[in-house]
Amino acid sequence: MLPERFINLLVLGLLLAVPLIAMALDEPFIITLATKAAVLALAGVGLNLALGQGGLVSFGHAAYFGVGGYAMGILASHAQSYTPIMEAPFLIEGTKSMLVIWLVAIVASALVALLVGALSLRTSGVYFIMVTLAFGQMLYYFAISWPAYGGEDGLSIYVRNGFPGLNTLDPIQFFGLCFAVLLIVLLFVRMLNRSPFGLALHGAHQNEERARTVGINVYRLRLTAFVISGAITGLAGALFADLNRFVSPTMLSWHTSGEIMVFIILGGVARLCGPVAGAAVYILLEHVLGGLSEYWHIYLGAILLFVVLFAKGGLIGGLSRREVRHAG
Repeated sequence: MLPERFINLLVLGLLLAVPLIAMALDEPFIITLATKAAVLALAGVGLNLALGQGGLVSFGHAAYFGVGGYAMGILASHAQSYTPIMEAPFLIEGTKSMLVIWLVAIVASALVALLVGALSLRTSGVYFIMVTLAFGQMLYYFAISWPAYGGEDGLSIYVRNGFPGLNTLDPIQFFGLCFAVLLIVLLFVRMLNRSPFGLALHGAHQNEERARTVGINVYRLRLTAFVISGAITGLAGALFADLNRFVSPTMLSWHTSGEIMVFIILGGVARLCGPVAGAAVYILLEHVLGGLSEYWHIYLGAILLFVVLFAKGGLIGGLSRREVRHAG
């Protein structure tokens, strides 16, 4: 069996190599698919921190993905129409700067995650799942009934936002930006998992009562992990909206939450690069099987069932044959 670290490098190397080869072959559509895989992988990395390390089965993470997307959409739409977001009591204008949009997306999604987590973490098990799902659906229906920003039809952004020194309209440069963000977040999560905070979170996941006995505040620990997880997912939402130059309530729906969870299950729960492998395989299956049949989700369901039954630990776990002790 292959060492997991080697598999992680292989997964990231393949994700980087595919768009470079596509650029040489002048296939911008494949570069866009690779960019979509990198962005969705980032959303999976966010959920994996709560699900894999913390054991928090959140079925409402699309809420933070959508909040990040709407942060981008609202700021960019006001910038392109030259109208302020608000004038009193102080002036707030839109912007086309990705750096500012990312900061707003991270802060907004973290605040929403703090509110949702503070309430939902007072429950556990199926109740926690249902509470997170309920909050996600509340935001979904709020976005549908928000005509100022497109309502059910969503909001289009005509020109992709800017990043200093890059032409973000060039597919390979935008991919490089998304891939770099993914690498930085993966390194951050790896460091976090190996820190005392990550070890305590993992310990609370394994045995909550024992963690409390040694003086760990499990509620505060899980809430912190949940907020960080939401912030990472919100950043992915802002990038996803920029990739499509469009944001809609679909980003907030439970279907999106389910897709993000599928990435993790496919690649491997609590595996550092599990969401990356899962998102890449999902996009590949969506493109290949979707071209064969409009009912391609049936085949995806069969593959997912096979992975759950026969590849414990997902694709990366199946290749490494190593039980998860600690991600990274």
